[in-house]
Amino acid sequence: MYWLWYILIGLAAGYVASLIVKGSGSGMLLNLVIGMVGGVLGGWLFRLMGIASTNMLGSLLTSVFGAIVLLLIVGLFTRRKRE
Repeated sequence: MYWLWYILIGLAAGYVASLIVKGSGSGMLLNLVIGMVGGVLGGWLFRLMGIASTNMLGSLLTSVFGAIVLLLIVGLFTRRKRE
């Protein structure tokens, strides 16, 4: 049952992060993947800083932070040059 919460939190985090970063739009499936990977990345980064999230809101904020970092990193490599 917990996997369903992780998917829902990942979907919400990917969506919120894509709104904050203002990308070209990734689609719902890619937002889900970005949110889930961002959750792992955010959890790892927060653990390095000594911060732990124990509730749903903390998990969502951690996932959004990680997804934003992930989108910024991906954006550095996929930027198109304007002519």
